[in-house]
This record gives sequence, structure tokens and C-alpha cells, in this order.
Amino acid sequence: MALALLPARCLRRLPLRPPRLLPAPSRGLSGPRGGPPSALPLGRRVAVVAAVGGAAGGAWLYLRARKERERRERRRRELRALALGQGDFQLVDHRGRPRCKADFRGQWVLLYFGFTHCPDVCPDELEKLSRAVELLDRDAALPRVQPLFITVDPERDDVAAVGRYVRDFHPRLLGLTGSPEQVRAVSSAYRVYASAGPKDEDGDYIVDHTIIIYLLGPDGLFLDYYNRSKTADKIAESVRRHMESYEPLLD
Repeated sequence: MALALLPARCLRRLPLRPPRLLPAPSRGLSGPRGGPPSALPLGRRVAVVAAVGGAAGGAWLYLRARKERERRERRRRELRALALGQGDFQLVDHRGRPRCKADFRGQWVLLYFGFTHCPDVCPDELEKLSRAVELLDRDAALPRVQPLFITVDPERDDVAAVGRYVRDFHPRLLGLTGSPEQVRAVSSAYRVYASAGPKDEDGDYIVDHTIIIYLLGPDGLFLDYYNRSKTADKIAESVRRHMESYEPLLD
């Protein structure tokens, strides 16, 4: 070949050079002067992330607050429509004084319907109610709660019987009774079911009735209720929340 025709000394003078490699074509974005893409400084990236996160958090808080306002307004409309507890009543307390619902306007009330011959449920519920009132009394900044007991058994629960019964519970517990017609009226106003069972040979009987503790606000309207599963601590906690967020339902 051509190289083979050259003298040997010429061959020694020809340096062997590696082939030149062409640069690979650039793909994607490039920075200034065709260099690699430039990244945002760390401080700016942190600021962008914080701004996006703050906007999302603000939007979430706004939506949650709006949802809570809508829920409370819906509840207010429902309670107005129910008008639970708006009806007045005429009863007598365990000291023999006439009582009507207007006497308790401006007060927070925990109300329970029961009867003095109840063997276990009513004493348990009134003990729980009394304990909840004691827990709330520990906070001097909270208004005092008035505990009420209304009998659903006026045939046996006269003023004297109710007076003896309420002595075993909270010292502020007020017992109310009245004629069968008056008791039926107040039971109906609070949607309380009560039905006397058959009498035994001694004339004794059990009254089947609604087992609920009602919370009434200072405007006299129903705000919440607590069934047997609620403990005294849970009731006190709920009442405290209602006090802190209270808005009158009646204009």
C-alpha cells in the first residue's frame, strides 16, 4: 500500500494520533452560551415552595371556616324549625313554689326527665348530671349551670316525694312536678316519651321513658342532648364548648 512504499526513516517520523471525536449534539435545554440549564438559587426555591404551601393552607383554612359557618347556620335553622323546648310550662318545684319556663331564661340548664321510684337508671343519670355540673363549677369563669329534674310520674311524685328525692344529688338540683295534664304538656314540649307499665300486687309499677339529658341555652332553647353512653366528663366538655361558641337562636 502507500505506506509500505515510504522509506523506513519516514515511517518513524509519522506520529500516530488518535482519531478526533466530535462533540455529541446537545439535547434539551441549555443554559447561557449553550451550557447546562441553570437552576434557581436554593433561597428562591424555598421561597416559591413556601408561597405555594401558604396559599394552599390559606385556602384550606378559608374553606374550613366557611363550612363551619354554614354548618352552624344550618343547625340554627333546624333548631328554630324544631322549636324544641319553646313551649312554656306551669309546674311546681320541690319547695312548693310555682315555676314556669321563663324563670330559667338567662341560665344554662341541664334537664332530665325521670321518676323517683326508678330503681337504677334515673339515679345513675342524675348522678352523672350532678357530676358534670360539679366539673363545670370548677371553672369560675363559666356561668353556673342549673340542673333540673322533671317527673314523668305525677301520680306518685308529689312535692314531698320529689323533695326527698333530689336531696341525694347536686345541691342546686331543682325538682319539678305538677298535675298529670301539666306533666304531659311539658313532656310533649320536649318530645319525651313516657308510659307507665302494669301495676303489681302492691300497686307498684315502672315507667318506661326517654333517657336523655337535655342542654338548654340562656334563651331557653334546646342546644344539645346526651344519652346514656355519654360520661360526665364528656357532657361537661360539650357544655363548655357550647358556652364558648354560644350565639342566641332567637333574634
